[in-house]
Amino acid sequence: MLWLKRRWPLVAIVAVALLGAAGAGVILAGTVATAGGSGQAADPTATTTTTAPQATVTVLSQPTTSAPAVAGTATPPPPPPRLPRPHIVWKPIPFPPQRLAETAAYALRHYGVDTWHLRHPHVIVEHYTESTTMQSAWSLFAQDVPDSELHELPGTCAHFIIDRDGTIYQLVPLDVICRHTVGLNATALGIEHVGTSAAEVLADPAQMRASLHLTAWLMQRFHIALGDVIGHAESLTSPYHHELDPAWRCQTHADWQPADMGVYRARLHALLRRYRIPAGPPVRRVSSGC
Repeated sequence: MLWLKRRWPLVAIVAVALLGAAGAGVILAGTVATAGGSGQAADPTATTTTTAPQATVTVLSQPTTSAPAVAGTATPPPPPPRLPRPHIVWKPIPFPPQRLAETAAYALRHYGVDTWHLRHPHVIVEHYTESTTMQSAWSLFAQDVPDSELHELPGTCAHFIIDRDGTIYQLVPLDVICRHTVGLNATALGIEHVGTSAAEVLADPAQMRASLHLTAWLMQRFHIALGDVIGHAESLTSPYHHELDPAWRCQTHADWQPADMGVYRARLHALLRRYRIPAGPPVRRVSSGC
């Protein structure tokens, strides 16, 4: 009995210690349970069941790997392909200051603008050279002499010549006026095709591919409407036609008749659709009165 009396305090101390540890566990568990909640001190009488808050903490701690989807949105379509600049060979004709001055004087006489600058072109005029080689056409345009038909300076020219093999030659910068179509030179780019008829050009696959590519690219660059791509024979019905000299007002040429240009514009329109290039609004043809 004496041994028990002596040992009892020790046993009691151990029991109390164990009970104290258990209580501390309850308090600690209660504190953890409130860590994801209100943040208030834990209730010492709370149980140790804390699985729901712990699960919440685990979910919130996962790394975010992608942005959440927004309801009602869709992936935007890819941008349309852009028609690239065609391969162009720079083969300039002589255009010294004297020829530029002659061009400005011509523009003043016929259009009322004293400049050789071509600003904001609105029209593309298709021609054929009535010759069989590119070099013969280039040599004719390189001569700064009065033209054989209207006998004025500067000499005639075009911005481009397309050879039979599809090679595109540029003769003049695009901001310089060229004499290729009476009544439209102040606002038109000129494209010559080596050949003696529109039918010959339309039947040449290489030349046609190059011509359509060049024309569509110019339309894209300068925002020119499909209806303002015309043949030389259609010049008098263009709404942009403007000629101050009464003797010249009805002057035009027979190359690229409306029927030929109908075929050309249909092929051109197909290329525009492929690259989603706007064809522009319909162009109202005007009566020339000639």
